[in-house]
Amino acid sequence: MTAVETEAPAEESPSRRRRLTWRRRRPSADGPAPSRAVDLVRPVARADRFTASDLFLEATTDIGSRPGRLIMTILGTVLGIGSLVATWGFAQTAAAQIASQFDAVAATQVSIAPAEASSGPDGRTGALGTIPWDAPDRLELLAGAEAAALISEVPLEEAAITAVPLNDPSAPATAPPPLMATSAGLLDVVRGEMLTGRMFDEGHDVRGDRVAVLGARAAERLSIARVDRQPSIFIDGLAYAVIGIVGETQTRGELRDAVIIPDGAARADFSLPAPAEAVVRIAVGAGPQIAEQAPLALAPDAPDTLDVRAPSAGSDLGDAVQSDVNIVFVIVGAVSLLAGGLGIANVTLLSVMERVGEIGLRRALGATRRQIAAQFTVESIVIGLLGGLIGAALGVLSVVVVAATQQWTAVVDPLVACAGVVLGAVVGWLSGWYPARRAARVEPVNALRGA
Repeated sequence: MTAVETEAPAEESPSRRRRLTWRRRRPSADGPAPSRAVDLVRPVARADRFTASDLFLEATTDIGSRPGRLIMTILGTVLGIGSLVATWGFAQTAAAQIASQFDAVAATQVSIAPAEASSGPDGRTGALGTIPWDAPDRLELLAGAEAAALISEVPLEEAAITAVPLNDPSAPATAPPPLMATSAGLLDVVRGEMLTGRMFDEGHDVRGDRVAVLGARAAERLSIARVDRQPSIFIDGLAYAVIGIVGETQTRGELRDAVIIPDGAARADFSLPAPAEAVVRIAVGAGPQIAEQAPLALAPDAPDTLDVRAPSAGSDLGDAVQSDVNIVFVIVGAVSLLAGGLGIANVTLLSVMERVGEIGLRRALGATRRQIAAQFTVESIVIGLLGGLIGAALGVLSVVVVAATQQWTAVVDPLVACAGVVLGAVVGWLSGWYPARRAARVEPVNALRGA
């Protein structure tokens, strides 16, 4: 063995080792190299990548780091969602209350009057049919009818109604109160109450007694406040004893301004030919049935000569009122919600401006623009979701408290409360879109240089 063979090889320089490594990794012309060197950059394992849980953790960590700002930011969404849910609940509750009152009064009233038709070249109208004097007895036999009465306005022309027997020619002329002729059961139909005295009965009606009941405002005009001394009024010079004063009426508010006398007295003293109208108090929902049966009961030979005004079973007026109230309250809630969304956008944009250095550092460490935008978007969504949850709860609570205080029935749709929570998240997402987009466009070099 020669000395050359036994001599140790000289140490290779770093540049030679790099060239040899490059040659070993470079594929030959005949095909790829039989073996590859160890990769300089190893692929990141799937378990070590930036996952959704990491994104949520990054987004929520900054939210909790500033509790004061978090409260102020959520407050805008809480007020917006809370006002929206509360106003919608108040609208539903108020509309239900209005509808119940409507059903209790207007939906239980049926009016029957003779049909009118124009006749002659001058276009004058005339009644086609007549209402019989025993109409209350006939109508009360119908299913759903609870009480019935007749009511007519007695024309006085130039006759006066006074509280003194003599007229003073020097006194200024005043319009007399209207004179109404009714049957004995009128107060039961219109749900009226007596302030003092009593209502005339069927005996007064049959005998044609000259008795009168005054409405509250008519009694005030005639300076009559009590009936224990049997005061009298004079209708066209005829003395009528005042036996009562009517106060509030749930329907037919014009009776408070009128002088009311029995039908028998109006027929005897003022030649009232026929009743002008029959009024029926019915059970809720019986309107269509009464409207169909009443003309047959009063005019079986000519039911088309009578007009019936009855409420529908569905209470269309109540539905219309509810719709109008809902629109007003929803507009108010939407304005409040817009203010909350702008608050989230402002705070999120301010957070982006304060965290430019952090954004640049994360970008330098490998975070992509999509990850940065997703972080700020999730932050806004979480803030909006928290605000929506708290606001919906407070809105429902306020509706229940107010309804309990007013002794109403609270009407809260669970879907509205759930929609309020979802809407809070949507508002947060929309409010954080622009700040997230701006954060994603921050360049790492500029951000670190500015920090």
